[in-house]
Amino acid sequence: MRLPIYQVDAFAEKAFEGNPAAICPLSEWLPGEVMQAIAEENNLSETAFFVPTEHGFRIRWFTPVAEVDLCGHATLASAHVIFNYLGFKENIINFQSKSGLLTVGQNEGLLVMDFPSQPPEACCIPDEIRNAFQYSPIECLKSEDYIVVFGSEDEVTSAQPNLVELSKLDLRGVVITAKSNKYDFVARFFAPKYGVNEDPVTGSAYTQLIPYWSNTLGATKLHAKQISSRGGEVFCKLVGNRVSIAGKARTYLVGAIEIQT
Repeated sequence: MRLPIYQVDAFAEKAFEGNPAAICPLSEWLPGEVMQAIAEENNLSETAFFVPTEHGFRIRWFTPVAEVDLCGHATLASAHVIFNYLGFKENIINFQSKSGLLTVGQNEGLLVMDFPSQPPEACCIPDEIRNAFQYSPIECLKSEDYIVVFGSEDEVTSAQPNLVELSKLDLRGVVITAKSNKYDFVARFFAPKYGVNEDPVTGSAYTQLIPYWSNTLGATKLHAKQISSRGGEVFCKLVGNRVSIAGKARTYLVGAIEIQT
């Protein structure tokens, strides 16, 4: 079996920045265990698979250890492949997913994703989070992930979390964030229970971060930076119960998968 594969750096100005994702266009679905094995073999934070439908595409995302319900950077990377390599002529790509309808368009050199907003709610700070960080959070919230707010950008930058403690948590992962001087806010993301110790840029986390920071800062348009070692800029907008998450993408690899059975 021979399958096309692309590797794309999402939320990147140039190669070797942002978050790499593997993208596998399919004509029909493979068995779930095969897609999971491919994701494990790729060993990137996400591998996306999509198949054409009457009104767009159906998309699924796999980490090296499990399928997930929503992934932003691999959706951005998938749109980059569809617009640039698959002869797609429309202005908007419609993706059906486990998280509902997701759309991606193009605007002034950016790929713009329209995702459902996932406003986090305040919660008590779990003991695992208190034990995982050398700094005390000033606030903790939860939605798909825990959102941990620190008092300064320096605390986010220098945090060295205990990943064993974070892997014990009940949610997908942990976002740490703080207000920034250069950007509106900065963030980092950890999901060790899904095989992702630190994700370079996590598009889906901004479905939670945008409503939080929009309310906190009193602004609907925000400019953020995920300050992982690779780093990536995210252009954000709150639009009612939806969020706009925009960034650039760069192709790293175009190739094929050979699976011999």
